[in-house]
Amino acid sequence: MKGLGESFPQFQLKAVVSNDMETAFKDINNETYKGQWIILFFYPKDFTFVCPTEIKGFAKLNSEFQDRDAQVLTASVDSEFVHLAWRRSDENLKDLPFPMLSDIKRELSEELGILDPKEGVSQRATYIIDPQGIIRFVYATDLSVGRNPEEVLRILDGLQTDELCPCNWKKGEETIQISQQNFPDEIPGRF
Repeated sequence: MKGLGESFPQFQLKAVVSNDMETAFKDINNETYKGQWIILFFYPKDFTFVCPTEIKGFAKLNSEFQDRDAQVLTASVDSEFVHLAWRRSDENLKDLPFPMLSDIKRELSEELGILDPKEGVSQRATYIIDPQGIIRFVYATDLSVGRNPEEVLRILDGLQTDELCPCNWKKGEETIQISQQNFPDEIPGRF
């Protein structure tokens, strides 16, 4: 699995961005949201049970991600036509505020190392990619367990401080400040 500090791979994928057949499809690549933070979460399949709960969870927080100059994207190995059909048929997805990417050739999932070898679908992996295209956070769960979009937002907030954030830190709370006081010249009992 591609990890922290690595460049996110180059990609060009079809995406569904609306329910109108005339404007539904758009090509999206690394340059589309250049200079922004990217939240990209993969899910196994359309027309399933856990996946729409996650998509709905990210959609509910979309304006908060946007307030932080972050673009949310979601992806699976389904085609853009299946994405559109699902989006049109599921009440929770009809007004989805972010693109649904189609990794139908499974190239991006393979390059990231998240293609499930048994099922042949993308694993539930989430990436936070900084404005320079560097992976700053990776989060993966078993195919049967949905993720927590609020935790992804919390991590984004922490990354955007460029400071040390303690366990369970939330936006607005104190970060850890390091000073010479934390590293005295002489520590009793130490050499």
